[in-house]
This record gives sequence, structure tokens and C-alpha cells, in this order.
Amino acid sequence: MRETERFIHIALHGAAGRMGQALLRAAAPRTDLAISAALVRPGSALVDAPLRQLIGAQAGDLEFRAALDPDTPVDVLIDFSGPQAFEGALALALERRVAFVSGTTGLATAQLAELRRAAQTIPVLWASNFSLGVALMQRFARMAARVLPDWDCEIVEMHHRRKLDAPSGTALSLGEAVAQGRGIALDTVAAHGRCGQIGERPVGQIGFHALRGGDVVGEHTVIFASDDERIEFAHRAANRDLFARGALLAAQRLAVAAPGHYVMDDVLGD
Repeated sequence: MRETERFIHIALHGAAGRMGQALLRAAAPRTDLAISAALVRPGSALVDAPLRQLIGAQAGDLEFRAALDPDTPVDVLIDFSGPQAFEGALALALERRVAFVSGTTGLATAQLAELRRAAQTIPVLWASNFSLGVALMQRFARMAARVLPDWDCEIVEMHHRRKLDAPSGTALSLGEAVAQGRGIALDTVAAHGRCGQIGERPVGQIGFHALRGGDVVGEHTVIFASDDERIEFAHRAANRDLFARGALLAAQRLAVAAPGHYVMDDVLGD
């Protein structure tokens, strides 16, 4: 996949959230793309408020809106909202026949099925993590799992104390990459934490361990261990801006893509 050379207009759904604000900051200085609509939930105190209220003068004259104006130009809709708002965002992308990029987590099985159906009509990409480094780490983990099928694999993640779910979506995605490399279903070999007299580690198990504390943005380590050596792939995020840059790159590439279901590995290319 390659990003387009033409100017890209982006509608941002969930503009008031932490990732939404990071995307607004990341897009503001760009000359090859722009946020054409900053959408927030109906009833939000930010409706009709100027973006510069949150991100400064670089936001221009754009205001937060509760609905997308039919005359607003849009090439891609980026969604960082919540499970309860996801379906509305996807429906809007389908209505406008534009590419859909989402980082909304906590989606139900039925919502993921809707995403796959939408891919028959528009290009869609959902990711739990938009870091290019994490996308490359998933590729490495898949490759290592295929080449080292008998090595033990453990995945350790750490996030800030306010994170509500565990393990992280990124840790699970890394586990899926390992399982794919070995040609197995993750849910048949996953083990989440260990305590007490658990007995010997089963062959082929993929262990997950979640740490919480402080203001850690996100740290992930995938460990492959044999009797004689150990390989570790590690990624540490310093701030959310890197996720925003990855989401904008994904938007650029999906803007010119054919309908289909894409992942961040497609954004990386060869």
C-alpha cells in the first residue's frame, strides 16, 4: 500500500478523547492532509466550540460538531470513540462511501462482523495499536513463532494505573501473531497469569502477564525462550503522538485503497 499524493480530507469521530486530541495536534501542521470535521457526541459541552480552545491557534477556524455536514469533503473517517458509538461511525463511512480507520477497542463479536461486512463496500482498517513499531514487532513475532515452534513464548505488558482492561489489546494482537505463526488458535493455548501450584508449563502455551502502575503509556515485550537461549522483542511508547502519526499514515494509504479489510502490516508494506 502507498499513500496518495493528493490532499486528504479526514472526518475525525471521537475528537474530544485523548486519541482524538492527539490526532488533532498531529494533523494541524500537515500540508498534505487536514481534519475537515471534528465530531463529538451529541450533548457534549464542546459542540460548536472552536478547536483552538483545546489545541491552540494552529487549529484554524474549525469547530467541534455533533454531526457531519453533507457538504463537508471527506476522504477517510477516523474513529476513536467507544463501542457504543462505533456502529454510528461505521454507518457514516458507509453512507459517504469513504475509507474507515478505527482504533476503538472493546468491540463485540457482532461489531467486528459488521466491520468485515463493510469491507465488501469500502476499505476498512481496525487496529488495537497504530504504532509502526508495534506493527513491525507483530511481524517479527509471527516470523519467530514459525521458525521456533518449540520455544516457550511469554508476553508481558505494562500500562498506566487508569487502564481498565487486561491484558491490553496490543498484547492480545501480539499473541494472535504468535498463534498465526504456529498455525493454531490463540484461545486454545493462552494462559493469563500464574499463581500457586500450577505444575509444569505445557508445551506450546502462550503466557500473558499484565502490569499496571504510574503513567506508563504502553510497554510490550514478547519473549521466546529455549533451554539454552532467549530472544526478546520489546516496544515502549513515550507518548500518544506516535499512535496519531500511525493512524494518519493508515488514513492516507486507505484513501486510495480498494474495498477490503486491511491491517497495520499492510500499511507497513514490504
